[in-house]
Parts: sequence; C-alpha cells; structure tokens
Amino acid sequence: MKTEQIETQNSTSSTKMSTEPVIEISKLRKSFDTQEVLKNVSLQLFNGENLVVLGKSGSGKSVLIKCIVGLLKADDGTISVFGEKISELKSDGLSELRKKIGFLFQSGALYDSMTVKENLEFPLRRIRKDLTEKEIGEKVIEVLENVGLADALHKMPSQLSGGMRKRISLARTIVVDPRIMLYDEPTTGLDPVTSDEISLLINDVQKRYKTSSIIITHDIECARNTANRVIMLHDGEVYMEGKLVLFEDSKDTLIKAFFK
Repeated sequence: MKTEQIETQNSTSSTKMSTEPVIEISKLRKSFDTQEVLKNVSLQLFNGENLVVLGKSGSGKSVLIKCIVGLLKADDGTISVFGEKISELKSDGLSELRKKIGFLFQSGALYDSMTVKENLEFPLRRIRKDLTEKEIGEKVIEVLENVGLADALHKMPSQLSGGMRKRISLARTIVVDPRIMLYDEPTTGLDPVTSDEISLLINDVQKRYKTSSIIITHDIECARNTANRVIMLHDGEVYMEGKLVLFEDSKDTLIKAFFK
C-alpha cells in the first residue's frame, strides 16, 4: 500500500482537520459465501475531514460503510467509531451510535408515500424527541433552505427530479445534526452540472455542520471537488492512500487507468 501523511488543509477548502480519528478500522474482512469482498482493510477517518474512498464497482466500497454502521457484520477485524467497537455494542448501544451518523444511500431512500416535509419530520420525531412541534418545523425549513429547496416542502418525491431527490435525501440526513456523514455514490445517475452541485453541497455540509465524512464514489470529479484525502480500494484492499495530487501524478498503471 502506498501512503502519504495527512495534512491539515486540502486544495478544495480551508476546512481545519484534527489528527484525532473518529473512525478507526483495522484489518477488516468481509466475505459473501466464497467471495472475499474486503480482505485486509485498515483506515482512519479524522475529525473534520472529507475522506473519499475510490474504487471500481465490486471493490467493496459500499460494503465498507455498511459494516461501519452495523448493517453488515464484519467477519474479522475491528471497527471503532468515537472509540466504541461496533462488534461489542448491543442493539441499544448501536442504535444510539447510529444517531450520530448520517447515511446518504445511493438511491436516496425517500418514503414515496410521504411529502418532503413528512420525510424530514420522520427522523426528527424518532431521534430528537426533545424538540417541540414548532422546533421540528423550524428545523425542517432550515435544512431545506440549506440545500436550496425550501419551496419543495409540500411536494411528493415523485414530483422531484433526480437532483432534487438527492438534495432532499441529504436534507433528511443532516436534519438530525449527525457528527459523521457516510455518502454512498452521491453523484451516481446525475448529470455533470447536478453532480457538481451535490459535491458543493457536501463541502457546505462539512463546513456548516462540522461533519467528518466518508464519500464512496467512482466519480473522479466528485473526488476532486470534495476530497481532503483519498483512499483507493482494489481487489478488496487499500491499494493507495494520500492527497488527490498523489494519485493524479502517479505513474502506477492501475492508478493511471482510473484517472485517465
């Protein structure tokens, strides 16, 4: 594995990052029947950074973040989030930890039978039980304004374009003020202009909400727009790690093929 030391700033933003990890993964392994998807993955997500995980389809990117939140159980290795080992948490402890983690699914996963307003209210009522109805309403309007869709409050998901659905999905994720964001292919299926807008929103969320994020993607432009640091997975392992310029300047055949 090729590595480079993390720096405190990147070329895409002036976001300050600490060297304190909020996620630590060591020697992670995950198989499905005889197919070993993750073989020996070790990585850290540092406080305040956007970490982009690149890789071709089937390289284990989405499996990785599903293991982080306990949607999939790792076969071996350790995953620690805010110092808590996922494998040692009971159901209640895992539920509490998940409240601190926002997961933006590739599909968006909006409830089609609910309006935008109801989609955003749903997680607030489940997670932020300290809020009054007035505060819930104010929070919904706030996050919709932050993603530029305040006028979509009473629309149904079927009335939204692909880019709008992605924005609303992001709003629903950040409405509960997560400390960590996990983005699963956030620009897949979007046109280049909308993809750039989503990438800018990811950076805005990082700054506005002080989040630490893992961004799973095979979209090089998304990586260029959002990454403080990059990890590439290949054949279920961390193949290379460092700042984006290290990848773009690499003479490695596999890296060059990906960045051509």
